Amino acid sequence: MTRQVLITGGAGFVGSTLALGLAQRYPDWQITALDNLKRRGSELNLPRLKQAGIQFIHGDVRNQEDLDPVALKPDLIVECSAEPSVLAGYASPGYVLQTNLVGTINCLELARQTQADFIFLSTSRIYPIKSLSSLQFKETETRFQLLEQQNLPGASSQGVAENFPLNGSRSLYGATKLASELLVAEYAEAYGLRTIINRCGVLTGPWQMGKVDQGVFALWMAFHYFKRSLKYIGYGGTGKQVRDFLHVSDLLNLIDLQIHQLSKLAGQTFNVGGGVNNTLSLCETTQLCQEICGHSIPITPLPASRMGDVPIFITDSSKVMYATGWQPQKDAKTTLTEIYEWLHKFEQQVSEIFL
Repeated sequence: MTRQVLITGGAGFVGSTLALGLAQRYPDWQITALDNLKRRGSELNLPRLKQAGIQFIHGDVRNQEDLDPVALKPDLIVECSAEPSVLAGYASPGYVLQTNLVGTINCLELARQTQADFIFLSTSRIYPIKSLSSLQFKETETRFQLLEQQNLPGASSQGVAENFPLNGSRSLYGATKLASELLVAEYAEAYGLRTIINRCGVLTGPWQMGKVDQGVFALWMAFHYFKRSLKYIGYGGTGKQVRDFLHVSDLLNLIDLQIHQLSKLAGQTFNVGGGVNNTLSLCETTQLCQEICGHSIPITPLPASRMGDVPIFITDSSKVMYATGWQPQKDAKTTLTEIYEWLHKFEQQVSEIFL
């Protein structure tokens, strides 16, 4: 079936990867990428989108007039637009609220007017910080490791599942995404829309312009590649804090499955991440980057933790795996090697992004 697909945030890391991947798999689909190009480096994706025959619109989800139902006519919206940084949320709350909440409302209004299917990319950051920080773990030589016995529902050695408690504060960024989730559910019920919510953990891969608090694995490899210094921030400055990671191509595979199973999956919310088999501490990431790059860089320990940080987060993706049969395919060394190869191939274009 030919589809008219709108991907918001379509020049960003995730949006462009989904747009390019779907265009390659379904050449007869009409795919449009809308983006305000605020994120530095997103402009580098424009030639890639054009070469793939993807229409690009320089627009902003905050502006309802940029989401014209007559001009766009989508029958599927993949909502990837967001300010994804927790720290940016504290520094610029107005922009985060407008982009992540008002932007979602405008996208839902477009879906209502065109009766489009709606896949919303949310975040693991909707889970409260204090609850996540209370998870029981032990310290090993290179990492923190979750214990099987936990005091909260939805938590185990496999990570955090969808029924983890939502009471408590979660950062302004996390609050905008949780509020958006509630609105997605209300629009689905009120207007008969087929919707799916994916609470994504750490996503990574080539073409990610990583930052310290968003895209950390790409940033870690880039700083090793360009021989720039790093810091282990918080938790004693040991670099033992842990995240699971998901290669963006594995997310593409899942979105593809979900598009074709919308009738079965509509109305559901899924935790989406690499899971317990795809986890790294910063310390372990350093070791892999050294192995792949062939050199080391200075890393300064800063014992004090940052606002909003947690020592360990692992996504329990059991629900979505059971529902779709999906499994992540890319492991840590493969993922970091692909990022290294991308940096090497496009060194001139991306070097200034990581200054």
